[in-house]
Amino acid sequence: MAKITDVARRAGVSPSTVSYALSGKRPISEETRRRVLAAARELGYRTPVRGTARGGSGVLALAVPVRSGVHVPVVTQFAVSVVTAARAHDHDVLLLTQEEGEEGIEQVAETGAADALVVMDVQLQDPRLPLLRSLPLPSVLIGVPAEPDGLTCVDLDFGAAGELCVEHLARLGHRTVALVGSPPEVYVRRTAFARRLVQGFTAAADRHRLASAVYPCGAGREAARAIAERLLREQPALTGVVVHNEPLLDPLIDAFEQLGLRIPEDLSLVAVCPAPVAASVRVPATSVAVPSTELGTRAVHLLLRKLSGSPVPAVTLLPPRLTERASTAPRAEARAEG
Repeated sequence: MAKITDVARRAGVSPSTVSYALSGKRPISEETRRRVLAAARELGYRTPVRGTARGGSGVLALAVPVRSGVHVPVVTQFAVSVVTAARAHDHDVLLLTQEEGEEGIEQVAETGAADALVVMDVQLQDPRLPLLRSLPLPSVLIGVPAEPDGLTCVDLDFGAAGELCVEHLARLGHRTVALVGSPPEVYVRRTAFARRLVQGFTAAADRHRLASAVYPCGAGREAARAIAERLLREQPALTGVVVHNEPLLDPLIDAFEQLGLRIPEDLSLVAVCPAPVAASVRVPATSVAVPSTELGTRAVHLLLRKLSGSPVPAVTLLPPRLTERASTAPRAEARAEG
């Protein structure tokens, strides 16, 4: 069976242009439209019939590419929340895990395998966006790209989360802070949540006139030890650390203590991660919670409203909330002066 990419190749246009020409969703020149229609006829391509909230497939698709640097337990929490919310409304969930997500999304759209789509691991310039904008398949992104026009997005306000972490450390008197962030490949892909947290962290540090630095880091005890040694070598006055890399929490606490620093007497630590993770580490971590359950639930509710024809907000950002635990304390004067 011919696919939309086959029609695009035959007509010499992009898949999104084919979708525009066949759906009438956006204006296309008459010459291009005729070329697309001719290619569709030659290949026997048929536009699939779309479902509705009451008469469709009863399936929602969840596109969550399994890529290097992605922390699978967190992805699982999001997936469970989407499935739970969907089942509460009598929908099943089809999971799409291809690293290059356009093909899976196209296939779902062409076959009518799902009524609507939740998209995760959103990049600032995500290559899936032109396709999502062009398809008649409703979608909601958990994440906010650089240009969200024409999309529906929901996420934690990661920029504000980064600011909140720094403001907490600044109130405690810390003057030199560092962000231990996601693995390097996450930043290379320009993943939206990671980049926005860095922006918030840096903006707040500059506003409070704190010395600051950002250190991407992989997972594991060797990586934790290496980054702890580097931090103390490059930032000898360091007394506050923000960690946006939850597998690193316990290994990083161990590494700092092996290097002679006590948490929180010598070094305060704030995490950005799900609350149960922060509460369960060896030194319970002050944290800004990543509300995976609420985000997954909201994404499903937004999708169902779109399917029913109800208006939805373009971007929904959940405000960050910080919970103080045992890992932060006022800056130790002796260490600060040293």
